[in-house]
Amino acid sequence: MTPLHITHHDTATGPTLYVTGELDYAQAPFLRDRVDRLVLRPDQCLTLDLSGLGYCDSSGITALLAARQHTLAAGAGIALAAVPATLRRILALVGLDQVFTLRPGAEPSPDAGCGV
Repeated sequence: MTPLHITHHDTATGPTLYVTGELDYAQAPFLRDRVDRLVLRPDQCLTLDLSGLGYCDSSGITALLAARQHTLAAGAGIALAAVPATLRRILALVGLDQVFTLRPGAEPSPDAGCGV
């Protein structure tokens, strides 16, 4: 098991959390807590960079949905960046690729939206 590691970086559009390791039943509460402590403004976009994510189970997906709920409550948006192929496939299978804004990389392009 690879422990979950989350680093925070502030950008012009909002905070980016780099999530590495395994997002599973044991680790998902750490992501939820980290996101819950973020204070977001309505004009911001929270980006979760998942390029270092090795594994994500249903608890991890629930944590991603909780992060989305947190951003919506603040009037902000959320984007998942650099989503690993396996997780991208799962998100597509359950229709969450229509719920989340998915980006190929962490840096938004000028026309990239942020799901609100």
